[in-house]
Amino acid sequence: MTTKKTNIILFSGDYDKAMAAYIIANGAAAFDHEVTIFHTFWGLNALRKGEHIATKKGFIEKMFGKMMPRGADKMGLSKMNFAGFGPKMIKDIIKKHNALPLPQLIEMAQEQEINLVACTMTMDLLGLQTEELLENIQYAGVAAYIGEAEEGQVNLFI
Repeated sequence: MTTKKTNIILFSGDYDKAMAAYIIANGAAAFDHEVTIFHTFWGLNALRKGEHIATKKGFIEKMFGKMMPRGADKMGLSKMNFAGFGPKMIKDIIKKHNALPLPQLIEMAQEQEINLVACTMTMDLLGLQTEELLENIQYAGVAAYIGEAEEGQVNLFI
């Protein structure tokens, strides 16, 4: 039996787009796909820890850290953000419909052994350090993603 593979590049730092990526990933894993989510640029925010982690950084890296949302629960919406009220409204709707919010979708992905990969080149560019990201994730560059994508039946860019 051939292993089915789904690969997702999560480039977006928008809550709703990250949520869609994780819904698809968890669904594919439920259908016995081997799933990898390659987080790059603003998609890395989904992997950031919610609390401040003291690290030694230069000025620019500190500024990036302050400007980017700290964790999945702090990400804004792609549309109708309404100065921060949009995410609150969508989270209320998610709760009302007994759907899982993004942080729980990420936990579910880890439980299903979905490969959560942080792009090391982007981490270097943005000044993110491994201590600032969630536990039990992988670190790799674009070559690792290409290797996975070559074998994938489903490849998505979000």
